[in-house]
Amino acid sequence: MNKIIKLEDIEAEIVHKRIRNIYLRVLPPDGKVLISAPFTTQNDVIYKFAYSKLKWIKKQIIRINKNKHDLFQYINLETHYFRGRKYHLKVQEKNESPVVQIINNEIVLQVPDGADIETRRSILQDWYHRQLEMIIPPLINKWESILNVSVRRFSIRSMKTRWGSCTPKTRCIRFNLELVKRAPECLEYIVVHELVHLLEASHNSKFKSLMDRFYPKWKFYQKELRSFPIKA
Repeated sequence: MNKIIKLEDIEAEIVHKRIRNIYLRVLPPDGKVLISAPFTTQNDVIYKFAYSKLKWIKKQIIRINKNKHDLFQYINLETHYFRGRKYHLKVQEKNESPVVQIINNEIVLQVPDGADIETRRSILQDWYHRQLEMIIPPLINKWESILNVSVRRFSIRSMKTRWGSCTPKTRCIRFNLELVKRAPECLEYIVVHELVHLLEASHNSKFKSLMDRFYPKWKFYQKELRSFPIKA
């Protein structure tokens, strides 16, 4: 039977294996703490190792719990975002082509009869993608002129760790689909950020100076985006 230890108010399960080092994991969906350790490792050594990681463990549990509560079911009255505004979802099942519309304070999601969660998610995500495809080009045109740069191509992707990225050599820009849910100023900040990389590839003092010059509130919007976990 595996041993359970207490790290303040957190329980951690110890599993002995034929390994050389101690490994610690915090597992979704419930934030279970699992410690794998060599058969020869004493319990007090394992405890000291785990306790030294307590701050990290707590941070991972918070992250997992937050993501768990953020999982969408795509049902009526669920909260979704578009352009920084909060909307309630209204699902309508009809034997017609899928449609997404914003009516008053609702995102109306029309889906086929009996549509499952994945179908509903796909229809809404496709709509988000089309909206962002229309919103981005005018911003790129505006900042190409201001910065005197030229973008060869942009794309929209679901990315786990970045809001955007740029390859200066090819002048290709990539944007995270989640940006369509954030305030317009946050999206514009990312557009400026990635286009400034066409002038300076790294995040050095020159890059920051250019950002200060062309988008003075960039640090504020950077902080705003960092307050949102990226769900991809």
